[in-house]
Amino acid sequence: MQELTLTTPALLFSAISLIMLAYTNRFLAYAAVIRNLHDIYLQKKDDTLIEQIINLKLRLNLTRWMQIFGITSLLLCVLTMFLIYIEQQVAAVWIFGVALVLLILSLGLLIREIQISTRALHLHLKDIEDHLEAP
Repeated sequence: MQELTLTTPALLFSAISLIMLAYTNRFLAYAAVIRNLHDIYLQKKDDTLIEQIINLKLRLNLTRWMQIFGITSLLLCVLTMFLIYIEQQVAAVWIFGVALVLLILSLGLLIREIQISTRALHLHLKDIEDHLEAP
């Protein structure tokens, strides 16, 4: 195996930072939708909103874990760089490997969250189509 250099984990900084920005934007969007649904539910007490809230709760939890794995991956990249700096090459390689696995997990959760989000949007579209077709 080639020797791990400082530039290898440093390359992930920009990628992980952009991913974290996207995750944060998703989180903020969920927060706004949840607050809106909460207000609507307090006015109407509509049980159909409960399903949406449950769906959003799941997506919010997935986003939280995506963020945790992404941030931990970034921290481990920094630790890898420190280990390389103090010439602990073997430990650096292992820590960097763990950082990559955490990043993979974070991205895998993103795929799952997108699937759930898409399914929820399809349900909304179907509801609209049903209302358009009704006489």
